[in-house]
Amino acid sequence: MNAENWEFKHLVVERDEEGIAVLRLNRPEARNALNLELIAELGRAADMLARDGSVRAVIVTGGEEVFAAGGDIKEMADKYAPDMLNAYGADLSGFEKIERIPKPVIAAVSGYALGGGCELALVCDMIVASETAVFGMPEITLGIIPGAGGTQRLPRLIGPHRAKEMIFTGSFFDARTCLEMGLVNRVVPVERLMEEARELALRCIRNGAVALACAKACVNEGMNTDLYTGLAYERKCFSLLFSTEDQKEGMRAFIEKRRPAFRGR
Repeated sequence: MNAENWEFKHLVVERDEEGIAVLRLNRPEARNALNLELIAELGRAADMLARDGSVRAVIVTGGEEVFAAGGDIKEMADKYAPDMLNAYGADLSGFEKIERIPKPVIAAVSGYALGGGCELALVCDMIVASETAVFGMPEITLGIIPGAGGTQRLPRLIGPHRAKEMIFTGSFFDARTCLEMGLVNRVVPVERLMEEARELALRCIRNGAVALACAKACVNEGMNTDLYTGLAYERKCFSLLFSTEDQKEGMRAFIEKRRPAFRGR
């Protein structure tokens, strides 16, 4: 891959010629456990990717055997409530920044995605899992609960009953079960994981970047409000898109029976 690199301690970020950036967790000595430093780096990387106009989609991934094993228990074990509120309360914004990148964000998950690792996948727009992927929220077995959105995003995605089973028991679930639950979009062989994630990204970015950003905002905002407020937000975004060059090009191309040449404006 011909790519431009950004320097981080626990992340590798690359961008290819198609405008797809790959954000790879790179803390193998700790099974990609999410410590404060790595979470802060996720936030900085998200800011960079959101601002970079040459980046059109993002793939978040880890290693073949471990996507992310969860939070860094050694870092947290001796902390008290004020420590967690002060440190983790602020730094977990890294997850929210990934979620708010105004471009398609796809998690490519192989191996274990547990606790914070599962929560990181949940902030992505879509999840492609390898056949070896395993998801779980085992925090309850440590005397705590998910703290990076698991109790809120998971039930919104798979429903409260299944989410409660996952959270209350701390059990692990294989990729096929998670596909049936609606937690992941598709399951593929390990060797095809990145190829499948990239193909999905390409299918998204063939469309107009402004419309993609609006569609993402509408879905995310609508999930956090009532139906009629969400519908009003959708109508506003729908109408505003008629002030873009992409809308004019898309509709002209349809009438002229050709592929549109979107320019992201």
